[in-house]
Amino acid sequence: MTAQGTKTNPLGFLADEIEELKRQNLYRPMRVLSSPQAAEVVVDGAVLISLSSNNYLGLATHPKLKEAALAATRDFGVGSGAVRTIAGDMTIHERLESELAEFKHTEAVLTFQSGFTANTGVIPVVTGENDLIVSDALNHASIIDGMRMSKAPRVVFPHKDTAALRELLREAREKGRKEAGGAPYRLILVVTDGVFSMDGDIAPLPEIVAAAEEFGAAVMVDDAHASGVLGKNGRGTVDHFDLHGRVHIQVGTMSKAMGVLGGYVAGSRALREMLIQRARPFLFSTSHPPAVAAACLAAIHVLQEEPELIDHLWANAIYFEGELKRLGFDTGFSETPITPVMMGDSATAGRFSGRLFEEGVFAQAVVYPTVALDKARIRTIVTAEHSRVQLDRCLEAFGKVGRELGLVSA
Repeated sequence: MTAQGTKTNPLGFLADEIEELKRQNLYRPMRVLSSPQAAEVVVDGAVLISLSSNNYLGLATHPKLKEAALAATRDFGVGSGAVRTIAGDMTIHERLESELAEFKHTEAVLTFQSGFTANTGVIPVVTGENDLIVSDALNHASIIDGMRMSKAPRVVFPHKDTAALRELLREAREKGRKEAGGAPYRLILVVTDGVFSMDGDIAPLPEIVAAAEEFGAAVMVDDAHASGVLGKNGRGTVDHFDLHGRVHIQVGTMSKAMGVLGGYVAGSRALREMLIQRARPFLFSTSHPPAVAAACLAAIHVLQEEPELIDHLWANAIYFEGELKRLGFDTGFSETPITPVMMGDSATAGRFSGRLFEEGVFAQAVVYPTVALDKARIRTIVTAEHSRVQLDRCLEAFGKVGRELGLVSA
């Protein structure tokens, strides 16, 4: 209470900040989904074609995954009880990690509650004050937060600039740690996304690995948006570029192309064991419900048994991006099913997304801080589930709204 006896709200500034976000066209209201996550969804009561999901292969509703989840619930219940180091390790989690390791061609895997917690778990464990982290400028927020949680110093190289990366590595090896009078770093860890989630471009992984090997550095790849999309049966960028055994840490997700939930770290057995002992998200969070682990396991099987899903995904992606370009839209530097439609300012992106909604298309605007202030966009992802008829309806809507807003010519 104040001296006058009236109550004050110490968090009252939050309402003011929300109003400021709205004024700057940076406020993002939540849309409510009342249907399964599929090519066609019900959002805020309207039936729309969705271009906003990471459900690349449609596995979120795949019959084999649903049956696996139901069976695991009947057999193991709805929860795992506590963290695995306290309540015990369920056989379903062990089996998932064993098959994931075989799928990724690595010695071992440890699963986490999300891809975000995988990055914030592994980076602080493998790096410390005697190490150096070298990061791509456009790496995912979870990598950035993982680096912040580490005691290691870090440097950033311009996006995909492998010449700059090589120079940073050379300087790090020659000059060593400044605070220790030039003592050598114990570890230099080069970290990159495999596929960059906002632009859809692919990391130049062969050049990154070559530079790291030249200067004795380790490489870590976050393959969240490459898992299930690139490589044989969706094994990711390491498989895509045939770099097995040369990338030391792979982070992946089970909540995008695999259609379920969770993240994982793939690498050596020693890495897995150290993460079990020290990774805070693993040690202080309850493990996945059995249904989630079982559905993820079923997803691995579907990736290998139904490769036509990935073929259909890519056919749809190539068609959709090509037609957007033909209409006159700027799709940036995408090389994957992530296709940004560049808007520039957040107000235009918001208006465009709102009009698409009215035309029956669910495609969200992405604005600051997810992207730079002048790089607002409509981020689209087509999936293996989309029919050509649905894609054509989306393209018709994009063309109509684009002409209305003067973004493409009539």
